[in-house]
This record gives sequence, C-alpha cells and structure tokens, in this order.
Amino acid sequence: MEERLNKWLSRMGVCSRREADRLIEAGKVLVDNRPASMGQKVTPGQKVVCNGKMVRVDKSHKPRPVLLAVNKPRGIVCTTTDKDRAENIVDFLGYPERIYPVGRLDKDSEGLLLMTNQGDLVNKIMRSGNAHEKEYIVTIDKPVTEHFLEQMAGGIRLPELDQVTRPCKVKKVERNTFSIILTQGLNRQIRRMCEVCGCQVRRLVRVRIMNIRLGNLRTGAYRQITKEEYEELTGLLKDSSSLSIKERKNR
Repeated sequence: MEERLNKWLSRMGVCSRREADRLIEAGKVLVDNRPASMGQKVTPGQKVVCNGKMVRVDKSHKPRPVLLAVNKPRGIVCTTTDKDRAENIVDFLGYPERIYPVGRLDKDSEGLLLMTNQGDLVNKIMRSGNAHEKEYIVTIDKPVTEHFLEQMAGGIRLPELDQVTRPCKVKKVERNTFSIILTQGLNRQIRRMCEVCGCQVRRLVRVRIMNIRLGNLRTGAYRQITKEEYEELTGLLKDSSSLSIKERKNR
C-alpha cells in the first residue's frame, strides 16, 4: 500500500510532516538510495534514509506515546537540518526515545515547546485552519501604546509574506512588554508584525499552547504532560482535522 513519504516519516516517529517536507526539500531524505522528491509515495519494503540514518520499521514494537513540555532556550533551533549551524532541540534534550517538536520557535525565541512522537497530534495542533491558541509574552524596544495594541490586534499586512494576520488578543503587561494570543503561525509572525509597527522585539517567550502552560519550568528543562492536561488537550482537539485545507480538498 502506497503512502506519502512525509506522512510515513511522521507515522514512524521520525519528525512531523512539515519537518519531513523541509528535509526532503533539503535533500536529506533518500528512498532506495535516491534523493526523495516532494509528494513522493513509498511502499512497504523500500529503504528510507533520513538525515543519514536508516528508518527502521519494527512491527513488533509500537513506541509508547510521548508528549513533553519543554522550555526551549534562546539559541537552540527546532529544525533538524544544518541550515542554521546551531544545536537543534532534539540533540539538546537527548531524550531516550525518538521525538520531535510540535511546530517551531525560531532561534532567537524561547519558552514553551511541545515534543512528541505522535504525528496526528502534531498536525491537529499546528494546522492553521484549526485556530488553536498560542500565547506569548513579548518585550520590544519602545513603550507599548494604545495605538500599538490596536494595530497588533486588528490585523497587519505582512509584505514579505503577502498576508494579513488574523485579528488577535493583545494586552499591555509592562511599559515595554505585552502579551499576545495568536491562532495562526506565520513565519516569524510576531517579529514581522512589530517591525511593521515600527519597533523591534527584544525578547519573545511562548507561555502557552492551548491548555498547556509553561509555568515555572526552568530554561532547558522538560516535563511529561500530566494525565489531566492530556485529557483536556485531546478534548479540545476532538473536532480538529489533521489535514491541511489543500489535503482536505484533494480527498
């Protein structure tokens, strides 16, 4: 039975579908010793190598589900390509089982990152169409004004991405600090929004993903998600799709 390579890598616990696409595009995935292509399908028995490591299929062992809350330090990247020339979060944690991040925090950002081996869970949380909340505390180089808050909350056109951000919740915390709750995850979205408003981000910390909070978890540490948190999370994800809008249209 054929299966899309990115979905298969996610199901094998190697990485998320998005990360698989990035690795395929970077030439880091080989199928039967040949570079994989975007959208490629694989069949049982084909040899797949990802980032120089053979992906082994052990039908006798189904890995136990893992979901961790991590406080990512600044300077650590979430991709597993060598583009950033920096330590990635998988190597940094050195977790004994194969896990990967749910979405990303850029190299200069810090705070809450979920890491798992459950591909379907990743897609349900991260799909923009599902509109799940992520909360950040942001410090900028200028005072936070009412005009700034109104600009950020109302939606901002990002010329580099040719997109307008969704309306969001923004609140002043201190003189130069505000909180913002997003339901989408455009590339470097908050930094780009602030630049359009004439300021620069000095510090960006993610403090919540849906019902999971960073709390007092120390920088660089991780913890298992509690049973109560997991049950609430799966309840919130009950009606969420793991497919992108494009994938749903093509079904």
